[in-house]
Amino acid sequence: MKKILLLSDTHSHIDDTIIKYVKQADEVWHAGDIGDLKVTDTLKKLKPLRAVYGNIDNAEARLEFPLHNRFMCEKVNVWITHIGGYPGRYSPSIREEIRANPPKLFITGHSHILKVMNDKKLGLLHMNPGAIGTHGFHKVRTMLRFEIDGDKIGNLEVVEVKR
Repeated sequence: MKKILLLSDTHSHIDDTIIKYVKQADEVWHAGDIGDLKVTDTLKKLKPLRAVYGNIDNAEARLEFPLHNRFMCEKVNVWITHIGGYPGRYSPSIREEIRANPPKLFITGHSHILKVMNDKKLGLLHMNPGAIGTHGFHKVRTMLRFEIDGDKIGNLEVVEVKR
């Protein structure tokens, strides 16, 4: 079993609240718009990190992290990308691939809107953790934590942090 903390859109921000939740996880996943790499450097010192770059990330971040990160966690096929859309409205750049080879868990960022949805047509779970950074229009900072146990995704929790 793995306890996952899912972040997105830090926009160079990391604080003690984020670190508190990082320490409770087995792995941290970041769905892009990292901003300053000091964020991911801090995360990597604490826990294993899987991340992708986002549209605001510079060339240095794009060299360190991929645009798409596909991997297995336990028995769950995971795909993380920053701009991917959501069920029924996937981004044109990934639409063919997600239909041809859907993951069990599809994770995006970018919108700053927390969203968790089942795509019954493709048989996947979509997660967007919203934004945990302080830059953007969101009024509440959010992140997700959940567990992967074999092929099961469970114990999903929304973490809300006041701005």
